[in-house]
Amino acid sequence: MSGKYKDVAYYPGCALEGTGHAYNRSTKEVGKALGLKITELKNWNCCGAMEVKNVDPKLQTYLSARNLSIAEEMGYKTVMAPCNGCYHNLKKAEYDLAHDQNSREVTDRLSRKAGHKTYEAGKVETIHALDWIKEEIGEEGLKARVKNSLNGLKIANYYGCMYTRPRHIFPEKDQGPGSESTSKPHFMDDLLAAAGAENVDYPLKTACCGGAHTLSDSDTSTKLVLNLLTTAEACGADVIATECPTCHTGLEMHQARAEKVFGRKTKVKILYFTQLLGMALGLSARKVGVQENFSDSMDLLRERGLY
Repeated sequence: MSGKYKDVAYYPGCALEGTGHAYNRSTKEVGKALGLKITELKNWNCCGAMEVKNVDPKLQTYLSARNLSIAEEMGYKTVMAPCNGCYHNLKKAEYDLAHDQNSREVTDRLSRKAGHKTYEAGKVETIHALDWIKEEIGEEGLKARVKNSLNGLKIANYYGCMYTRPRHIFPEKDQGPGSESTSKPHFMDDLLAAAGAENVDYPLKTACCGGAHTLSDSDTSTKLVLNLLTTAEACGADVIATECPTCHTGLEMHQARAEKVFGRKTKVKILYFTQLLGMALGLSARKVGVQENFSDSMDLLRERGLY
């Protein structure tokens, strides 16, 4: 245990207070089980997501910067964001403020108008929930805490496209042994393997799920998700593990839509990686919010002794 991420600021973002509530619940419960402390940012705001960014990218930079400013004012040097979209946007804001004068000027002007301190790049580090557990607990630490092994559960680890793209906003990745890879991410694989799971060789780890197009072009999103689902099944997976609420919801909703609209039924289950880790740590399926998932995995979990 390094101690660096034992106590961090927590930015849940909008999705984890809505459709991704089970991810919020399981992240908090896993943190407690591992002896890690998270403190939610006070009066946080939306990171700008897709809508604001598409209308005015400089405004999105400010919105993310305000969250980083709150963390700094609370005395934290690290913000943990479990949502890929939030993680990506906070990292992008950090990069933009460090490299673009216009972004700094807009952020400063809006910050002064809003009446709070202007955030300066480099004051706060943004990490993902995967970094939080991987770096602070590690595989060996996790193995020592496993009470209900995931042994026999075959998992396809799905990271989605925003966890690693674009590469330049993630300078800590691709730094050799021990760092995360943008081309072949492995932190989720490492953690779930430490919990006893069997990770299948899944070639679509970072393929897009079409989340941004769900409302504007549902058929395209459904086809992209169906490709993810059928490939996972072809690889022998029982479960697709997720670490993004948008991806998770998209996989669940379009799995149902693929059967209804295209007549294509798939049986692979969708679970957050934190739900899987929680059950491996001895937490009940209900404690980590499995009953909130649209994908009904209860029979599979009972069969494997996890429920």
